[in-house]
Amino acid sequence: MSEHARTSVETGRGPEIAETAAVGKPHGSGTGVTRLGDDATVRGGTIIYADVTAGDRFTTGHGAVVLADCSFGDDVLVGTHAVVDGDVTTGSRVSLQTGVYLPPDTVVGDDVFFGPRAVVTNDPYPVRAGSEIDGVTVESGASIGANATLLPGVTVGEDAFVAAGALVVEDVPPETLAVGVPARYEPLPERLQGGNDLP
Repeated sequence: MSEHARTSVETGRGPEIAETAAVGKPHGSGTGVTRLGDDATVRGGTIIYADVTAGDRFTTGHGAVVLADCSFGDDVLVGTHAVVDGDVTTGSRVSLQTGVYLPPDTVVGDDVFFGPRAVVTNDPYPVRAGSEIDGVTVESGASIGANATLLPGVTVGEDAFVAAGALVVEDVPPETLAVGVPARYEPLPERLQGGNDLP
């Protein structure tokens, strides 16, 4: 870490921060502090900007990126090459597997799982004039499968399950299975009921 980065970081007990990680990286005119709770693990190549707050046992894979103004609860994993693109809020016991992308204005509840390469979007009309950001909400206990895509403005309901590769274009009701392109909604099979059991 650079000398400048060290001055803007507060950690709890027992942090493990790789020498090749950058924690508290300045951004724009931001002068805030990055706060990591007890037992944080930040692996090599990861960049965490200033104005980020994470609870206890925050963990990253290698090469993860967390931009400014993000807030994480306890027991959150930001996996290898995952990108949390600023102004994102997650609860506790959230797992963002390899290559997950969360853009600004994403809100994630507790006990949520994102499979590898799952993508959340927030711009209904990319690079078009007059387009306004419309964030996604993923409620507690939901699972998002590998390579699934959530379009702007949708809410994935509590304990819902989005299948791998699904394209979610409208709200997913609680305790519902979303599958296909575009996603259709089916009753949640018994084996998928009951929410997630994340550490």
